[in-house]
Amino acid sequence: MSSKFSILLVALLIAFLGILSIYSSTYQKEGQLWKAIYRRQMLWVILGILLFFLFSNFNYRRLWDATYFLYALAILLLVLVFILGIVRLGAQRWLRIAWFNFQPSEITKLIMIIFLSRYFSKKSVDNISPAASRLDIWKGLIMPFIFTIVPIGFIIEQPDLGSAAIIFFMFIAMLYLGGIKVRYLLIFFGIIILFSPLFWYLLRGYQRERLMVFLNPSLDPLGAGYTVIQSKIAIGSGGLFGKGYLCGTQSSLRFLPESHTDFIFGTFAEERGFFGSCLLLFLYYFLISKGMAIAERANDEFGKLLSLGISLLLSTQTFINIAMNLGLAPVVGLPLPLMSYGGSSVLTTFIALGILANIDKRR
Repeated sequence: MSSKFSILLVALLIAFLGILSIYSSTYQKEGQLWKAIYRRQMLWVILGILLFFLFSNFNYRRLWDATYFLYALAILLLVLVFILGIVRLGAQRWLRIAWFNFQPSEITKLIMIIFLSRYFSKKSVDNISPAASRLDIWKGLIMPFIFTIVPIGFIIEQPDLGSAAIIFFMFIAMLYLGGIKVRYLLIFFGIIILFSPLFWYLLRGYQRERLMVFLNPSLDPLGAGYTVIQSKIAIGSGGLFGKGYLCGTQSSLRFLPESHTDFIFGTFAEERGFFGSCLLLFLYYFLISKGMAIAERANDEFGKLLSLGISLLLSTQTFINIAMNLGLAPVVGLPLPLMSYGGSSVLTTFIALGILANIDKRR
């Protein structure tokens, strides 16, 4: 089986498990809106499949020429959020497009990977040496940092600290993968450590509470720490084999908030248990390892960095979301790729996987 269809097959399997978990966590809730949620997710997956085939047959090297256009588009969408965006749960992160609530921060993650991959590489297929190693501190560190901090600033103001943190982490990773000089990295980390105490005062009140609860979940068990406590109860009660499909209590009886979005792993683990969770982790590992293998086979530095960036994005979001469900990371509102309810995340992930398949095809 080719990489293209193996990637699609595993992605569809994860998405199918997600749809089952979304239905399980919402079928007992009252209202037509709740009963239509899993159908909406099915629609996102179908659209995602179409986008996967579109981008798997679209020459990824054309993204090189469109990089700055995509960057400008991302900035425009993030600005429009503050002008035309809708507010949900105290956050203004979505643009209403017909019947679809689109979250620009999701596609911005992928666009920034494309942008940084282009910045730190050369277009030529024959020249596979990274460009970053030949750049001075201004072009190799300060300029890409300025390009990165602009969308991060807009996303933090939405507020969406999780997506902003992911983009910042990807920036650091791309600096390293791009081959930037080690002394530039050391200077950058030194500046971050020096100014890190100021970040606390830039956080909003609820974000500080989440960090404090992460350090001590019992600090506010009925408030900021409630969701994490219920998630750990759900995961622990699943045991080895789980309680069985539609037999979970924490999610279906509404003890676990956001059980169909950020905390869908808690829903899945309660019903499928430890062995089911291990199977899910293996499926994610398969996708990530495929991306890494494609990067090794890529013929040009742009394709190599793009493959590595997409693989790191998928692995980082998966790790943080599951760690968040286990109480091992602060609650930052990151979806579990392909499983959590949300069209923006699902469609962006399928686009990213389609690009991976095309990189492997063009090698």
